[in-house]
Amino acid sequence: MKGRKQVIVEQDIPCTLRDGTTLYANIYRPEKFGTFPVLLTRLPYNKNLPDFSHRYIDPLRLARAGYVVIIQDVRGRFTSEGVFKPFIQEREDGYDAVEWAASLPYSNGEVGMFGLSYYGFTQIYAAAEQPPSLKAMAPAMTGNDLRDGLVYRGGAFELGLFATWMIDSVAPDMLMRNGKDDKQDKLPDIYDYLDHINEWLTYTPLRKWPPLRNLPEVRDVFLRFAKPALTDDIFTQTSYKKELATINIPAFHIAGWYDCFLGTTIENYTEMSKSDADQKLIIGPWGHGEFDSLQGEVTFGSSGSGSWIDRKGDIMDLHIEWFNKWMNPAKESGKTFDSTVSIFIMGINQWRYENEWPLARTQFTPFYFHGDGSGSTGRLSTQPPGVQEETDTYIYNPNNPVPTVGGGTLFYQGLNAGAHDQREVEQRGDVLTYTTPILEKSLEVTGPIKVVLWASTDVKDTDFTAKLVDVYPDGTAINLTDGIIRARYREGPIELPDLQGERVRYEVDLWATSNVYLPGHAIRVEISSSNFPRYDVNLNTGLSGIDSTDREQATQTIYHDQDYPSHIVLPIIPG
Repeated sequence: MKGRKQVIVEQDIPCTLRDGTTLYANIYRPEKFGTFPVLLTRLPYNKNLPDFSHRYIDPLRLARAGYVVIIQDVRGRFTSEGVFKPFIQEREDGYDAVEWAASLPYSNGEVGMFGLSYYGFTQIYAAAEQPPSLKAMAPAMTGNDLRDGLVYRGGAFELGLFATWMIDSVAPDMLMRNGKDDKQDKLPDIYDYLDHINEWLTYTPLRKWPPLRNLPEVRDVFLRFAKPALTDDIFTQTSYKKELATINIPAFHIAGWYDCFLGTTIENYTEMSKSDADQKLIIGPWGHGEFDSLQGEVTFGSSGSGSWIDRKGDIMDLHIEWFNKWMNPAKESGKTFDSTVSIFIMGINQWRYENEWPLARTQFTPFYFHGDGSGSTGRLSTQPPGVQEETDTYIYNPNNPVPTVGGGTLFYQGLNAGAHDQREVEQRGDVLTYTTPILEKSLEVTGPIKVVLWASTDVKDTDFTAKLVDVYPDGTAINLTDGIIRARYREGPIELPDLQGERVRYEVDLWATSNVYLPGHAIRVEISSSNFPRYDVNLNTGLSGIDSTDREQATQTIYHDQDYPSHIVLPIIPG
C-alpha cells in the first residue's frame, strides 16, 4: 500500500548470555535507516506462534510506531538453548537480554519490556536486577510470588491452573526436546489428557498422576513446585515481592477483574508506587489474556472491550502511548490513558479515572453474617450480631467437593472462567449463603475485599472459601470475586499446629472488585470449604494430596455472634 510504513522481520537472531547459552529471538524493526528504542518480551510459548506469543500485541504495529520489537524464547524453550527451569532462571537471563537488546546496531540504547503472565514475570525479574538500559515496562496480568495466585493461593494448591499449564503449555516442547525416539508417540497422549483434564484432576495421589507417569521431565518440574512445604527454597528464590518497592522503573500494570493474577498485579502496582518512578494501573472486566467484553455469561458492553477501551483506543494504543512517554517523547499525545488508575465499574459498565488505589474516599464497611442455624437463609447486614446467635454448620466431604463455577480461573481452552450464575452450587448443603435485603438504592463496591471468618472444624486441617456475589432481581447470582484459606497456612507459609475443635479467626483475601449493585439487586456472600478443580481438595487429614489418598469428612461450624462476629469488609464508595 502506498505510503505504508515498511517493517523488516528477522528470525532466529542469537543472544549469547553470560554463561555462553544462546537464546534466539524474532525481531521486527522499521525499514528506514537509523536507531530506535527497543521493546522486548521474553516468553516460554514459542516466539513463532502469534496467537500465543504475541497475544494482544501486534509487533508489526509497534514497529510501524517507531520501535524495534524483540520476541525471545527463554532458556530451554523452543529454539533457545539450555534447560528450562521455570521462573528461577529469569533474573540473570533477563538482565543479559535487556543489555544485549540495547547493544544492537539499530538500537538507540533504550529498552522497554511488555507481555502478560509468564512474560510479565520475566519483565519484573529483569527489572529487579536493575539493568541500566531498561527504561519502562508494561507488565500485564502477572504475579510476584508463586505462592499467591499461580501455584498456591491462601495455602491451597492451584490444581486446575498449574496442572493445565504444565500439560498444555510446558509439556509438548519439553517432550520434543528430550530426543527420545518415542516422543512422537507421547504427544497424542498429552492432547488426550487435555481433552479429559477434569477427569484426571480427581486423581490422587498427584505424585503418581497418570498424565505425568510417562513424562519424567515434566513430572520432575511439576513435583518441584507442587510440594506441600511453602517454605521451600523454590518459593523463596522465585519471589520478588519484597523487592518491588525498590524497582525504580516506570510501569503500566494491566489487570482484569476475572484474572487469576488480579491480586498480585494490583500489589505490583501498589508496591512499585513506593518508588520514585511513575506507575499506572488499568483494570478492565477481563479474564487471563482475554480482553473481550464477554466474560463467562455476562457481557460488559462495547467500552469494556480491550479493542475499544472507553471508546478512546485499544490495548495497543495504551502500550504505544506509554512507551512514547518514556522512550519517544516527541510522539507522546498524552490523551488516551492519562490517569494514574483506570478502572472499569461493572454493574453500570463504565470506566472511571482515579488518582490512587484504593480510592481515598473509600469507606471500608463490615457487613456481618446473621443466621438461624439453618445455613440456607443467612442474612447480611451492617448491624453487628447480637450477644447470642445460632451457629451455622455444614459437612464438607472431600469426595464430593463444590464444583468451580466461573471466577479468575485458567483452565484448558478457557473453560469455566469469568462471570457465571451461582444458583446451582448455592443449592448444595455445604454452601452457606448470607444475603442483604433487596437494595433500594445503588451501592458501589470498589476496592480490596476480605472476609473475617470465625470457624471451627473437627478435623486436623481443612479449607474455607468465600465468594462475593451480585444477586439480580430474577434471582441470577453472578460471582464477582472469591478466595480461599487453608487452615494450617492461615497466618502465612509456615505450617501451624492442628486446630481440631478450636474457634479460629480466619482472613480470606478476596482480592478486589468494582461493581455497582443496582436497585433491586442484593449483596450475597457464599461460604464453603472447596472450589474444585480450581483448588485441590483438602483431605482434612493434615496430609497433602500430592502423597496421600486418605480423606475424612469435616463438620464445619461458622460463628456469628458478639464475641465471634464473622463478616465481610466491603469498600463502599459514597454516591
